[in-house]
Amino acid sequence: MPRTPVVDQQCCISCEVCTQICPEVFRMEGEEEGHGHDHHDHKSEVYNPTGAPEEKIEQAMDACPAACIYWED
Repeated sequence: MPRTPVVDQQCCISCEVCTQICPEVFRMEGEEEGHGHDHHDHKSEVYNPTGAPEEKIEQAMDACPAACIYWED
């Protein structure tokens, strides 16, 4: 059974690193509503947990400066 990535939004600093590395899985809150690119008040979220291989998701996890992305089994 595949693991599911999770973003701890209380720790997220809205840097967008995960969305740049793995946009198939991560996006900033509000992107689905077409609110543009003013993300400073929005946190990252997982919208498609199986959208990329685990290796690519782990690259985003490793690059996160707040270390707020983890696996939920």
